Amino acid sequence: MPEPDDSPIRVARLAQADLVHDPDDRLALVVEMVRELSSQDDPQTLVSIFRKRAFKLFGGDNSLSLSRRGLDPPDYLITRSTRWKNDVNPWKQKDKLPQLRGGILGELLYGDEPRILKNVCVNRDDPAFDYLESARSLVALPLYDRGVALNMVVRMSSAADAFDGISVADAVLVGNLFGRATSSLVLADQVRKVNAELDRELRGVAAIQRALLPRRLPKSDKLDVAVSYTTATRSGGDYYDFFELDEGRLGVLMADVSGHGTPAAVVMAVLRTMLRTQCLQCTAPGALLRFANAQLCDHLASLDHTFITAFYGIYDPADGSFHYACAGHNPPLLVDRHAKVRELDEAQTLPLGVEPLCEFREGRTTLQSGDTLLLYTDGITEATNAAHEMYGRERLLSCVRADVPNAQHVVDCVVNKLQGFTSSSTPQDDQTLLAIRIR
Repeated sequence: MPEPDDSPIRVARLAQADLVHDPDDRLALVVEMVRELSSQDDPQTLVSIFRKRAFKLFGGDNSLSLSRRGLDPPDYLITRSTRWKNDVNPWKQKDKLPQLRGGILGELLYGDEPRILKNVCVNRDDPAFDYLESARSLVALPLYDRGVALNMVVRMSSAADAFDGISVADAVLVGNLFGRATSSLVLADQVRKVNAELDRELRGVAAIQRALLPRRLPKSDKLDVAVSYTTATRSGGDYYDFFELDEGRLGVLMADVSGHGTPAAVVMAVLRTMLRTQCLQCTAPGALLRFANAQLCDHLASLDHTFITAFYGIYDPADGSFHYACAGHNPPLLVDRHAKVRELDEAQTLPLGVEPLCEFREGRTTLQSGDTLLLYTDGITEATNAAHEMYGRERLLSCVRADVPNAQHVVDCVVNKLQGFTSSSTPQDDQTLLAIRIR
């Protein structure tokens, strides 16, 4: 419990005659106080400044702050006292606040109304006698929260009739406005701390998610591979992966969970686990998507409007064949060495997680030397500029030319042009681009 000031009882330092009555002087005092308060963002400092200035505005030589928040009548806490040698932070050190029961202060606080007591004589058996023994007059100013005086400021003077000259209405109004401002600062501080903790957690989720992506790109005499992966928030729902299959074949996956952020990242992690445990058992692209779809329909049944678009293809370097299936995803773009463009759209089916019994068609093509295959998520083609124009497929294809030396140059070109088009390095949606050039 804070120690009271043991100095002898003083006469009123600010008697009624010392109050500021002149309107111009009062205005200057208020402006000075408001300016000083406006520069503070610490609620404890704010209260200290206001308390010092308030003596000149409303008189008195001591003050108390009371709270009944979370307590039953007639209990209350002393949250502040000018007689304490050391201030206590009531928001962080509630366990150090004195808890009293009943008496004059309990009656005033639970009375829920402003009061002026012109001639006070406190009995020694009053629970707050140590705080009130020098008081000969006082004014009680309730601070309302949802219509109830959960807090109260009690200003005291060692002189009788010391508060006749103040406007109680003004004092109640100023006290309540100041109380709301202080509460806002406390809440803002709490929000900052919660946001900081949330940000740390989201950074952790993002780190875990990126750890689930392939650590290395496939290395092959037949393939040159490059990728760009950018999330709209800390973490996202785009996913790409490679599966090394038998006889030198390579599985290539691109997927996009609806939405973005942490929920999409969690679904992405679930999808990765499913596919990683099953990719070697499913010899055909349609079979892998069919397995994933059946599992996801069970897992996502309770999540409204959550689905996954996916494209999965298997490349066989022995004959250049590319066998693929597509679950509602953007068809990859195949650009040959003569700049002829073709969409791999022969196997379009519903997204994963929509229809449990969906069958996934398959398509086939042959990849030849000089071909470039672009797999991407809609966060790239649907990105918009200030005029609400979409980036689109044609701008994406502008980076695929015969004179571009490798897949990485294609990816870098798209990323740079896309940022210039949107005038932002922060995308509106997750953006993933995978370029595969056949050597």
